[in-house]
Amino acid sequence: MQKPQEADLAGQVRRAGMRATPGRVAALDFLAANPHCTAAEVHAGISQQLPSLSMQSVHNVVNDLTEKSLLRRVDAPGAARYETRTDDNHHHIRCVVCHRIEDVDCVTGQAPCLSPVGTTGMPVLLSADITFQAVCSHCVDAWEASRASEASP
Repeated sequence: MQKPQEADLAGQVRRAGMRATPGRVAALDFLAANPHCTAAEVHAGISQQLPSLSMQSVHNVVNDLTEKSLLRRVDAPGAARYETRTDDNHHHIRCVVCHRIEDVDCVTGQAPCLSPVGTTGMPVLLSADITFQAVCSHCVDAWEASRASEASP
């Protein structure tokens, strides 16, 4: 028997025109609770529940769910990350030390919220994906210490 959240997620997958496979539902459920994960982290997070699900299958799942706008892909250094927050125009802030990523609301106004100078023949601008680089409060002391040691002779 499915839990209420799983039934709702299965409904979302079906409304997007796909079969509600256990892998798709489990990936959505995992990412709803753990945003900004890589495909490998999704695989690790659901492999106990679905031990026969391969890493390649997880890549296929996140790609399919992204194509149907049930997931948003965040291109970050190292590996793409995925989240279920797809219904708004928001940005991200990433710690350059521990690589944690958090959501930040749109910089100004509605999508795309920033406009380039000229559109190079692309008159319909859909979004502006911004990732701010920062040092989080958990990493700042170590980061400052490493910077100080690099600066001393």
